[in-house]
Amino acid sequence: MKTVLITGANKGIGFGVAKHLGLSGWQIIIGARDKTRADAAIEQLTLLGIKALGWINIELSDQTNLAEAAQKIIDNYPDLSLLVNNAGIPGDMSVDSLHTEMDDIKKTVDVNFIGTFYFTKLLIPLLTKNHGRIVNITVPSEISPYWHPLAYVASKAAQNAMMGVLAMEFKQNNKPLEIFSVHPGPTTTDLNGNMALPGFHDIDTVGIKFAELINDGCSHQGEFIELYPIVKED
Repeated sequence: MKTVLITGANKGIGFGVAKHLGLSGWQIIIGARDKTRADAAIEQLTLLGIKALGWINIELSDQTNLAEAAQKIIDNYPDLSLLVNNAGIPGDMSVDSLHTEMDDIKKTVDVNFIGTFYFTKLLIPLLTKNHGRIVNITVPSEISPYWHPLAYVASKAAQNAMMGVLAMEFKQNNKPLEIFSVHPGPTTTDLNGNMALPGFHDIDTVGIKFAELINDGCSHQGEFIELYPIVKED
């Protein structure tokens, strides 16, 4: 059985991904900030017959925590072959760009880009040894006229750039490691206040399609894959 670590897997898209990768035969490590929520997620997965190996406390804003978390993974899960960078924060989505506080931009970029990159960097030696993959859950860098909170979009654009640069360097250095990005499309989650507008999908729909992508046997090095593109308004 293959082993995957999914950050932010205790709820939302992360849980949907954990559920359907688990149902397709993957062993699941839950990355989360809260033990109670992580334990609840593991219980739900176990009831479905999924092998949930445990949880790792991951605080993307705390590099000391990330170093400790990465070492625990290296020591306890040496067969890890897939990292799904799903966890992140939304920033303040209630304001336009000119009313966005600088502190909000710094916090959002620190978690969604800097923390994600640092944690990924720490696990690259293990993933390389296992000929593994890194998948970032993200949004397009192109600016949508319908939804464009500055702090969040900027942090994900940086994450997309990280993916592109790493993919190029992996190819140039013949590193047996793959990285690509996945945009789930509009999904009803806590992040958007459980918004459920036309064109939105639930976490199971996204989780099923994500698992199919991971298990398709194809290389997706450097790709930006949209599971469900944003439906444009008339």
